[in-house]
Amino acid sequence: MPASINRPARAHALAAMLASIAFAQGAVAQTQTVAAVDNSDLDARLFYQLLIGEIELRSGEAGTAYQVLLDAARRTRSEQVFRRTTDIALQSRAGDQALAAVVAWRATLPESLEALRYQVQLLVALNRAGESLEPLSELLRLTPAAQRPALIGALPGFFARTADRKAAAELLGQVLKPYLDDPITRSAANVALGRSWLATRDTEKALDLARRAHAAEPASDGPALLALEMLPGTPAAEAVITGYLAAKPTDAGLRLLYVRSLAGSQRYAEATDQLERLTRSDPKLAPPWLTLGALQLEQRHPVEATAALKQYIQLVESGSAVAVGPTGAAAPGSDAADDAPATPSQALIQAWLMLAQAAEQQQDYAAAESWLGRIDNPQRALEVQLRRASMLARQGKLNEARESIRRVPEQTTTDARAKLLAEAQLLRDQKVWGEAEKVLAQANQQFADDVDMLYEQAMMEEKLDRLDEMERLLRRVIALKPDHHHAYNALGYSLAERKVRLPEARELIRKALELSPGEPFITDSLGWVEYRLGNRDEALRLLRGAYQSRPDPEIAAHLGEVLWAAGQAEEARRVWREGRSRDSGNDVLKETLARLRVDL
Repeated sequence: MPASINRPARAHALAAMLASIAFAQGAVAQTQTVAAVDNSDLDARLFYQLLIGEIELRSGEAGTAYQVLLDAARRTRSEQVFRRTTDIALQSRAGDQALAAVVAWRATLPESLEALRYQVQLLVALNRAGESLEPLSELLRLTPAAQRPALIGALPGFFARTADRKAAAELLGQVLKPYLDDPITRSAANVALGRSWLATRDTEKALDLARRAHAAEPASDGPALLALEMLPGTPAAEAVITGYLAAKPTDAGLRLLYVRSLAGSQRYAEATDQLERLTRSDPKLAPPWLTLGALQLEQRHPVEATAALKQYIQLVESGSAVAVGPTGAAAPGSDAADDAPATPSQALIQAWLMLAQAAEQQQDYAAAESWLGRIDNPQRALEVQLRRASMLARQGKLNEARESIRRVPEQTTTDARAKLLAEAQLLRDQKVWGEAEKVLAQANQQFADDVDMLYEQAMMEEKLDRLDEMERLLRRVIALKPDHHHAYNALGYSLAERKVRLPEARELIRKALELSPGEPFITDSLGWVEYRLGNRDEALRLLRGAYQSRPDPEIAAHLGEVLWAAGQAEEARRVWREGRSRDSGNDVLKETLARLRVDL
C-alpha cells in the first residue's frame, strides 16, 4: 500500500471534492425495488479482517486498514466491503487509492452499477474526466431501460465542477450518441447534452438540442426547463417554453417559473397574462394570486391588486389552497416583491404589506392601517414602519414621516442601511431632491463604495442638474460593479436626453441591454437614443417592443413623441392617453405633452 494514503491531499480543492462527493444514486435508486434479504456471508476469516481493518483505522493506520479490507473485498466479492474500502480512502483524502479500490471492485464485479458510478465521479474529481468515457458508457448500458432517462438527466451534474466544460460536453456527446434517437431516452439525452453545452455558454448548440427534444416530445417538461435556463439571454428559447405550455397547459409549476423569468425582465404585462390564465384554469392554486397581486401593484393597478391579494388570503386562511408541484414550489417574484416567502405566515405578511400599499395608492389610509395592524412580527417592524411613513408623507406630514423611520430600532448594520435608503426614497417620492441627496451623501460616507447608495445619489445629482457629479458617481458604480446594467443605462440615457455624445450613449445602453436582455426600460433608452440619432424606424421598433412588454407612462411618453414626429398623431394620442390613465402625475409624460403642446 503506498504511504501516500496518509499524506495531505494534493490540493485543497481536490480534498473538498473527494470529501463531498455526492454520488448520483438518488435519481436511479428511487425506481429500484428493494432486493431480497440474503443470508450473511460473514465467516470467521472475514470477521477477523473486518475487525482488524476497523481497529487499524481507529488507530490512525488508514493505509493498513485499506489494504486489509481491499483484500477481504476481493476474496468475498462483497459490494459492501468494496464500498467501505473506497470510503476509507476518500476519508483520508486519497483519491488515487479510492480509484484503485473502485477499479478492483469493477474487476471483481463487472456489472456493479455502484462501482461504475463511483469510478465516473472519482475520475471527474481527480481532473481525469477524459478517462470516464468507458465507465460512463458501461454504466448507461447496464442501467435498466426504464431507469436510463433518469440517469441521463443526472449526467450533467457529474461534470458540474469540471474545469474544461467544453471537453465534458464533447465527452457526453460521445456517450449519449446511441440514445439521442431512442424513443425512450431521446428527450432526456438531448436535454442533458443541451445543458452541458449551455454550461460552456454555447447557447446556439443548447437551443438546437432543446428544440430537438421539444419536437420529439412536446409534452415533456425537460426541454422547457432547459429553455428557461437560457432566458433572458436567448430570446428564441422562449418558443420552446410556450410550445410546452400549449401542449401541457395544466403544468402550474413550470408556468410559474416562466412568470418568474418574465417578471425578472420587467415584462409585467406578459407575466400578468400568464398568471391570469393560471388563476382561471386553477383558481384554488394560491401562489399565482400572490404573484398576480404583486405584479398588478407594480403596474399601479391597485384595485386589481387588492382583488388578487384578497383571493390569496381567502384561500390560505380557509385551508382550501392547492399546493403547487415540485417545479413551482416557490411562487416567482418581481421587482415589486421579493422572492416567495419561505413559510405561509411570511407569505401572509407579504400579502398584508402589499394590500396596505394598494390601499395607500388609492388614498384609503384607514384601510392601509388596518392591513398593517394585522402584522405582529418584530422581524418585519422596519417594513411596517416604512409603509406608515410613506402614508404620512402622502398626507403632507413629511417631517413626521422621516422621524418615524429614524426611530425604528437598528438590530444590524443592514437595518441602518435600509433606513437610510428608505428615508431617501421617501424624499425622492416627494420630489425633495436636495434633502434626498444629503441623506444619500451621508449614507455613502457611512457605507463607503456601496453601489446601491452611489447609484441612488447619482440619480439625485441628475435631478439637481449636477450632471458632472452624476456621471462621476455612475462611472464609480461601473468600476465597482462592471455588470451593473442600471448604471450603464442611466448614463447612456442621460447623454441621449441632453443630445450629447450620442454614439457613446448608444454604446452604453447596448452594454446595459447585453447585461440584461429584453429589459423594457433599457430597450426604451435604446429606442430613445436611436430617435435622437435620426433613426426613426429603428426607434419605433424598439419603443413599440418596450411598451408592449411594459406599458409604463415614461415609455408611453417616448413612443408617443416618436409617433407624433412620424405623423402618426392618432396613435400617439392613444398611447399617451393609456400612459396618463396609469399615472397622470408622471413627470416625463407631463413634460412631453407640455413641450409638444398636445391637449389630450
